[in-house]
Amino acid sequence: MAPVRTLTVNPGSGSLRLHVVDGEDVADSVEIGKPPADATEDVRSFVKDVRVDAVAHRLVHGGTALVAPAVVDSRVREAITQAKSLAPEHVPNTEALLELLTGLLPDVPHVVCPDTAFHQGLPEVARTYPLPARWRERWDLRRYGFHGHSFAWAVRRAGELLGRPPDGLGLLVAHLSGGSSVCAVSGGRSVDTSMGFTPLEGAMMAKRSGSVDPGMLLWLLREGHVGLDELEDGLYHHSGLLGLSGTSDDTRELVRDSRSGDAGARFTMAVFEHRVRRELAAVAASLDRVDALVFTGDIGWDQPEVAEAVARGLGVLGIQGDLSTDRSQDAIISGRDARIPVLTVRSREELSLAAAAATVTSRPAA
Repeated sequence: MAPVRTLTVNPGSGSLRLHVVDGEDVADSVEIGKPPADATEDVRSFVKDVRVDAVAHRLVHGGTALVAPAVVDSRVREAITQAKSLAPEHVPNTEALLELLTGLLPDVPHVVCPDTAFHQGLPEVARTYPLPARWRERWDLRRYGFHGHSFAWAVRRAGELLGRPPDGLGLLVAHLSGGSSVCAVSGGRSVDTSMGFTPLEGAMMAKRSGSVDPGMLLWLLREGHVGLDELEDGLYHHSGLLGLSGTSDDTRELVRDSRSGDAGARFTMAVFEHRVRRELAAVAASLDRVDALVFTGDIGWDQPEVAEAVARGLGVLGIQGDLSTDRSQDAIISGRDARIPVLTVRSREELSLAAAAATVTSRPAA
């Protein structure tokens, strides 16, 4: 049987990546550096002459209704609409692109692939918030976790690099990018992760705050210092790297400025690295042992300085620094004598999306 050709649709809050995946090879791709709402003509141009067997749409938040990849029908569309308020920076983009692409490619199955599916089996103790039962039961308040497609690929590649089946490994995985989160994986399954009900919890990010004291937010609102809309905008768009540095949300620029003596950039990177280490140490408590630390995501893959700083500060877990700076391929980047290997894996969400879509379409992946 010929390999399945899948168009993968990966929208961020401010950009869009499209790939044509043929089996496990990328036959064509484009990265559109503008918000998906402004990318209609670019999408039309890319898919004009494309031939695919299926379309896989990354859905950041599936809520309680979408817990696995699903072929789009009226029920799925309604579930996506219901999930929009849970990830307002992302889900509306998926909904709009789904509407556009089902019109442009009406004769192939369209599959939504929730990021949250990877974490669906989180142990109850890891997914439960200590909130009143009546709140949790009425509004399904629980920890969902995100970046599932990136984590799934990183776990698979870690097993290949270590020469061990993933279901026999205890892994710490750090997806560091514009949105950042970490995950503890045992037996190939997520057992703890830093993001929760929304993609705002956990590690500090490019423009998002990550976890902050909810009491502080209540105080800001109660005292009238900010309104609800201003608070949401500040937490999602003006915090994180941008909020601390006041100049940039890009770690490449901040690392460069740090080397040039910019104290603000140096402090911003120090806080970012500290908070990543803090989240990794927290989820490590859900593992019986740590067999490897895996860096992925744009920063995890392309910023050796960040990986070095994070790893060097995790000596309490038996992890060491002095990592290789070579990023030409997925690799073990720690020294031969390292007790716990450190790996770098390029994020290949497109391959994970294609594989997820293949599980629910009629033609199996090759």
